[in-house]
Amino acid sequence: MDRKFRCLKEKGFTLIELLIVIAVISILIGIALPRFKGMQDEGNIAKAKGELRTLQTAVESFYIHNSQAYPATLAALNTATPSIVTTTPTDPFSSTSAVYGYTRGGTNNKFYIIFSVGAGGNGSAAISGTDTVTETNGSSCIYASNIGQDAAP
Repeated sequence: MDRKFRCLKEKGFTLIELLIVIAVISILIGIALPRFKGMQDEGNIAKAKGELRTLQTAVESFYIHNSQAYPATLAALNTATPSIVTTTPTDPFSSTSAVYGYTRGGTNNKFYIIFSVGAGGNGSAAISGTDTVTETNGSSCIYASNIGQDAAP
């Protein structure tokens, strides 16, 4: 009887061994999660840049087919003739699943900016009085414009 009890006792893990395993797993998770978040942001940046290029092409096409005028809103692209885009994509960084920002302005209203709020979630852009793009809120804005392209991020 004593021999049988001793064999059962030797087969299990002690509480200390289980705590050490849990601690090691927790440390590994703590290292991996921030790296995953960084890769997710990189993917969203690439997605935003691609969609901004597509929207920029759609805005330029609208300009060509509609009396040399840019659309008042991005939603106008959805109903344009000829059909340019069927739906306006949503900004991957928007916490409310909003579409990309869009503004017209500058000399004779001949410039536009399409922008994402960026990884910080608060970026925006405007056209200054000197017909240049200015980031007006935060520094994480990603934009496409007929004035110039965003060099960062």
